[in-house]
Amino acid sequence: MDYEQMSKNERMAKLKNLVEKQNFFFHSGQTRNISFRLEQLKLLKSKIKAYEDKINQALRKDLNKSLLEVYATEIAMVYGEINHTVKNLRSWAKPSRVKTPLSHFGSTGYIYPEPYGLALIISPWNYPFQLVICPLAGAIAAGNCAIIKPSELCPNITGVIAELIQECFPEEYIAVVEGGIETAKALLAEKFDYIFYTGSPAVGKIVMEAAAQNLTPLTLELGGKSPCIVHNDADLSLAAKRIVWGKCINAGQTCVAPDYLLVHKNIKEKFLENIKNAIQESYGKDVTNNEDFPVIINDRHFQRLVAYLENGQVLTGGRYDEKRRFIEPTVIDQVNWNCPIMQDEIFGPLLPVMEYEDLSEVFKMVNDRPKPLALYFFSNNKNLQNKVINNISYGGGCINDTIFHLVSPYLPFGGVGNSGIGSYHGKSSFDTFSHKKSVLHQTTLFDLPARYPNFKYALKVFRMLFH
Repeated sequence: MDYEQMSKNERMAKLKNLVEKQNFFFHSGQTRNISFRLEQLKLLKSKIKAYEDKINQALRKDLNKSLLEVYATEIAMVYGEINHTVKNLRSWAKPSRVKTPLSHFGSTGYIYPEPYGLALIISPWNYPFQLVICPLAGAIAAGNCAIIKPSELCPNITGVIAELIQECFPEEYIAVVEGGIETAKALLAEKFDYIFYTGSPAVGKIVMEAAAQNLTPLTLELGGKSPCIVHNDADLSLAAKRIVWGKCINAGQTCVAPDYLLVHKNIKEKFLENIKNAIQESYGKDVTNNEDFPVIINDRHFQRLVAYLENGQVLTGGRYDEKRRFIEPTVIDQVNWNCPIMQDEIFGPLLPVMEYEDLSEVFKMVNDRPKPLALYFFSNNKNLQNKVINNISYGGGCINDTIFHLVSPYLPFGGVGNSGIGSYHGKSSFDTFSHKKSVLHQTTLFDLPARYPNFKYALKVFRMLFH
């Protein structure tokens, strides 16, 4: 149901009713049962398998994604997340016993993970399937109800998601709300128990402001300019292949794509030749003939990217097709921090290049700017690897690779500072959508008198325990 087509009053009334129904369902206690959660996760996976063809067709229409790219970056990640969660959920959901200090002699402490209640998941357009379903899997695993607001910029896959979820779950448990900005605003005006937002820092601020009105906890998965540093001892051919792969997936419309290159001046010329070769090896000598190369999401983003081609000097690439919203992988040299392309996250297949002579320059350049979501460093020197890890703050990243860190369910994925708040994937998804309830179980077999004001030696005992 597209809520954007409704009048403001009708939209608000419908959403309020949906929220009330989900709250009622949650308080029935059904979602607290671990077996119920596991059944829902397995049902979700089986329904996705049945919908694979529809998912492929929709993503081809919206973003021109190939079968390989859809499976690798959208469907496989979802299967991996669900499989890992189903395998481990019972152990994650168990209360965990913790130590108690001497002052609590006779008692035991436990942490009980419990669902927040009603979760709102707002997802973006760049990976419109997995960036909906992966957080949803975490919300289900933790025992929540959820309302999903997919991006209106991908109407075909949004329609498929709505159909899939409607077939899978009753709307009082999991529901999809279709619509644009006004629908998102109306949703944010409702009271949720948790909000999970993936998108831009600018909109993230709006979501955080709305959450503050109800003191609602939230996760913000944002973005930023993720640097890719290539040192003079790197394996240049392998580095080029992995950087081109990371940059060109989804035509660069990836929040953790290498946003710009920082290359050591001694190897810059040779490395950029390797980059050019890697583009040709991966996508053909004439990328304009590659029918599987993804397109830019809409005209506004396309025109923004084309304007960046006026920055610096195009070393390779630079061609585009406005009718198809196609831009070929492009390397741009002779840029600086004042160029428009270096002001905001690029979100396209354009790769600006700057050089450095010493890593201290890199530390200053990156640390003087908002903290990035990802960072990639190519070097075989372990001391330098540790130096980069310890001297730059960023969400997460790779040494001698790009993007692969977000695929592991054992690595929490999230940003820091301007690039986000909180993390998810694997157990981190379960933890994100769970409140950690602390409970002290006290003995009734005896009572320690020192806690009471009429005990003669109370002060002396406290001094002994906490000196």
